[in-house]
Amino acid sequence: MKPKIFLIGGGGHCKSVIDVIDAEGTYAIAGIIDQKEFIGQKVLGYEIIGCDDDLEELFIHFKYAVVTVGQIKSPDIRIKLFNRIRTIGFETPTIVSPRAYVSKYATIANGTMVMHDALINANAVVGKNCIINSKALIEHDSTIGDHCHISTGAIINGGTIVGQGTFFGSNAVTKEYAIIAERSFIKAGSMVR
Repeated sequence: MKPKIFLIGGGGHCKSVIDVIDAEGTYAIAGIIDQKEFIGQKVLGYEIIGCDDDLEELFIHFKYAVVTVGQIKSPDIRIKLFNRIRTIGFETPTIVSPRAYVSKYATIANGTMVMHDALINANAVVGKNCIINSKALIEHDSTIGDHCHISTGAIINGGTIVGQGTFFGSNAVTKEYAIIAERSFIKAGSMVR
């Protein structure tokens, strides 16, 4: 029997995560936690069964949870939720799509989602609670800080350091060995030197 996992946040990113978890096959989705007014609604057939106030009670019966709130303008909500579920005691596994490629020489911390067709190459390090979105490329020797969102089709070239809490937009590209400050907001299509 598969271990059950809760998804924290029921918006658009949650739908993408459901697709990855279903495809990956390690966990069974026990339900979704969202705002109180959404309890009883469904996201791709999975019920919103509670709100943040229910997390401690759910932990009595279940031990896995991941943050499925997206991140664009600020990482604050994702950070707050991640810290909350970790404080309660939930384990936050790394989930990797079976359609992604992660080098055996790369390191990915807990709570990070690696979406369909993403590539993470040798000696790359990805922090906790990150989104490595569909078709993103993290090249060799790059470091992605905690709580980052590397968007669809983004390219992080070799040796780049991305500071924690950064949003790196769709199809944006870094030069090799670029250094990106914490909590940066990199617009879609940008070139970072």
